[in-house]
Amino acid sequence: MIKLEHVTKIYPGTTSPAVDDLSFTVPTGEICTIVGPSGCGKTTTMKMVNRLIEPTDGEIYVLNERGEMQNVLEMDPIILRRNIGYVIQQIGLFPHRTILQNMGTVPKLLEWDNTRIRSRAEELLDMMNMPHEFLDRYPHELSGGQRQRIGVARAMASDPPVMLMDEPFGAIDPINRNLLQNEFLRLQQEIKKTILFVTHDIDEAIKMGDKIAILNANGQLEQYDSPAKILSEPANEFIEDFVGADRTLKQLNLIRVEEVMDKKPFLLQSTQSVEEALKAMDEKGQDYAYVVDSDRRLQGYVSRKDLKGKSGWIDEYTTTAATSLPITMNLRDALSEMLMVDYSTICVVDNRDRVRGTVNTAMVQEALMETHSSERREEV
Repeated sequence: MIKLEHVTKIYPGTTSPAVDDLSFTVPTGEICTIVGPSGCGKTTTMKMVNRLIEPTDGEIYVLNERGEMQNVLEMDPIILRRNIGYVIQQIGLFPHRTILQNMGTVPKLLEWDNTRIRSRAEELLDMMNMPHEFLDRYPHELSGGQRQRIGVARAMASDPPVMLMDEPFGAIDPINRNLLQNEFLRLQQEIKKTILFVTHDIDEAIKMGDKIAILNANGQLEQYDSPAKILSEPANEFIEDFVGADRTLKQLNLIRVEEVMDKKPFLLQSTQSVEEALKAMDEKGQDYAYVVDSDRRLQGYVSRKDLKGKSGWIDEYTTTAATSLPITMNLRDALSEMLMVDYSTICVVDNRDRVRGTVNTAMVQEALMETHSSERREEV
């Protein structure tokens, strides 16, 4: 979908290249994260794809609307940019325009009618888990995280096959940044866009990327590979230092809770009696149990201590769970959640809040040990 061949950029008045002989290919429907030290040409590389910056030498190809690879230098730059979604760190929403008007910017240029624009905007808000009434609000009426979601939605409004994202979550606080990362990865499973994603954070690059391009000074490509390969087989000393000493811990970013969770956890139904619940907990040797309704949606948890000597139905004694884990979450984020709420076991839920399994600290530890053992075997 995106292909760079021997791309070089030398700015006027300078002798050293900002990007030097850069070549890599981004497969269709994948996220390629570009990461490296400050000044290594990350943003320059991305901006050359939509010709906000013209390359000095080399070729850049993207898949056009006819399904053919086309050299961007042979395309009308205005048409090119209308067919590539673009998200920046500062978001860039027009403050004097409503959210609907912001999201309709490119569709208007493509001569979509108002009905089609509103329908597409509502569809995107549904994807972002945001209410339709936001369409009539102005950017200053939304939080920073909400505005960032709108910035992503606006870039997707005309359904472009390619998206460029320049540190899209960089200006967001760490908690909301993590939420936005997870939300976008969930969304990417549905939309399957081809994305160049610039970041200065190696942890974000590992978490978000199907492929990672690590650049050094003057836009030199040091390694282009999958996150797993970069963590297990760094190409050189620069990559080792850049990735960091905690490579084993970073591997947890590559494992989803779905891969290790208990898919048949012990659960109680909210309609069960206290007597039935206590009997079931005794049989399983459990002091605590999660409670679900008839649709398997999480209701909370109960403890043997709270039920002892009581009568009636367990929904009367159910405590709301402090958190649950989306099924797409990685183990590093899952471990962080466990430590934050001090739970040893947490429910894993799908996008309808239905319990699909449970994950506990022992599972995370086992995955970490297995990753470390694999690295040791490879070294031997």
